[in-house]
Amino acid sequence: MENNNTPLLLIVDDSRMSRMLIRAIITDMRPSWRIIEASTGDESVKLTDEHLPDFVSMDVNMPGISGLEAAGRIRIRHPEIKIVLCTANIQESTREAASKVGIHFVPKPITAATIGDAVAFFES
Repeated sequence: MENNNTPLLLIVDDSRMSRMLIRAIITDMRPSWRIIEASTGDESVKLTDEHLPDFVSMDVNMPGISGLEAAGRIRIRHPEIKIVLCTANIQESTREAASKVGIHFVPKPITAATIGDAVAFFES
């Protein structure tokens, strides 16, 4: 973590629109937070190693490795990072897999309420 006073959030989603929406809502809720973005699971693992974000918002279905796989790799390397799965994939198996590795689940569509839930988890 680069600076404890200003949390760093990594937003991971293959949809540019989803990343923009999450960024806009977070910026409105927490204007001091720094934000970086990745469009693939592989890129998220690389950026996490380079920047050590405090929090990660992770989509599940993306090209290359899935968000669950990427989150698992991040969790092994950096267990202190809080991860939220922000996904339309709301199957019980996805929720259970996330829960088993300490990852919070937030369903899409992305709204101020769902992002508020993620922020509450990050700050808990």
